[in-house]
Amino acid sequence: MVLVLRGELRLTAGKSAVQVAHAAVMLSLAAEHRDPVGFGAWTRQGQKKIALVVPTLTDLEGLERLARGRRIPTVWVEDAGLTEVAPGTRTCLGLGPAPAVELDAVTGQLPLL
Repeated sequence: MVLVLRGELRLTAGKSAVQVAHAAVMLSLAAEHRDPVGFGAWTRQGQKKIALVVPTLTDLEGLERLARGRRIPTVWVEDAGLTEVAPGTRTCLGLGPAPAVELDAVTGQLPLL
């Protein structure tokens, strides 16, 4: 699972953590429903996750297109707007869970959060 934040939003550490957590929960629930056997294997293997950052929303949208083209599950986190950003702001893109080789093909060049 890869969780990618928008760098230009300059979210606080706490806000970033929560946005990444939202994406992880959403991806996990969808994966458990979509592929219970695969989800069970991912869970038993330690639920690997990595948090990355891109400069802009445009970059995130490009990642989503690449991931969808490779049939990697994706979710968007859109903030409620109660604290640091406006309502509906896309803060995070979640990808997976999927094999590392598939995720690396889309996000392997990105810096860690």
